[in-house]
Amino acid sequence: MSDPQTVPGRIMAAEMAEQPAVLQRILDEGAPKIREIAAEIAARNPRFVLLTARGTSDNAALYAKYLIEVLLGKPAGLTSMSTTTAYGAKPDLRDCLVVTVSQSGGSPDLVASTKAAREAGAITLAVTNNAGSPLAEVSEFHIDVLAGPEKALPATKTYTAELLALYLFVEGLRGGDGSAAKALPGLAAGILERQAEVKSLAERYRFAQRLVITSRGYGYPTAREAALKLMETTYIPASPFSGADLLHGPLAMVDNVSPVIAIVPDGKGGEALQPVLDRLRGRGADLVVIGQEAQVEAASAGFALPAGVPEEVQPILEILPLQLLAYEVTIARGQDPDAPRALAKVTETH
Repeated sequence: MSDPQTVPGRIMAAEMAEQPAVLQRILDEGAPKIREIAAEIAARNPRFVLLTARGTSDNAALYAKYLIEVLLGKPAGLTSMSTTTAYGAKPDLRDCLVVTVSQSGGSPDLVASTKAAREAGAITLAVTNNAGSPLAEVSEFHIDVLAGPEKALPATKTYTAELLALYLFVEGLRGGDGSAAKALPGLAAGILERQAEVKSLAERYRFAQRLVITSRGYGYPTAREAALKLMETTYIPASPFSGADLLHGPLAMVDNVSPVIAIVPDGKGGEALQPVLDRLRGRGADLVVIGQEAQVEAASAGFALPAGVPEEVQPILEILPLQLLAYEVTIARGQDPDAPRALAKVTETH
């Protein structure tokens, strides 16, 4: 009988299962502090927002970019840290909000670029899972995502915690109450209970040589995070594309044996993705949809998400079946998702 301590994927599975509780903790314990910070920053009326992150947190930052541009009407961009850390550029960041997102808050380039931004006049906010981190210390403001220790190398609960914290922060900037998020813990629990569906879906990808993952709008960060999760656990090359970009050339690599996963938001992002889905079906692609029931029924296979969820918080639920998919495909391929080769929990870039 195998030792439970050595069962492959044990840690990742446990951390995925924690996500409903983490989301509830943020709503109960974290939201008041997030609203307080948001109100203080809103009073200073930053003219634009820069988001700084790496890896999984970079996908959370991209989600925040959509929120800021759609809900606040403010320009937002993702920073290139090497412009300051490698090239020594000194941009004028007065009246700019710089939000740095990092699970550990320990990567030297994140710390250095945030410190430089503050010296350049920016309002600086760190969003981390470590209140005592160097990044939190050099930032003017800090939001703790309250995910608790994360030991598996693939980030799961910290990602959804970052998404929710960023959503509540942006809601706070515009004086909203964040009510769209209240049902998320229960809905997340319902999705995670459907792991058997995902295990069946995973058989499609056990021997896959490559994957294409696509979405639009709020779903695009989910496509990027799903690709990252699949690559770092299964080692299958997974290419994430905005649906608009997929039509500008990469569609040529899709044929009737090419596996494509489409994240179809219930809203404007999903509407914008429809021409892409039509083209993929026309090319005979093996199309799996993560979205509403009607979209799943029109595809080769898929996973139906709960209906009636506001589009701006759907990414917090969309990623859950894709985390499970990465886990199940990895297990099916005889690998351990807890410890992908060549990866460290804290990646130190400079």
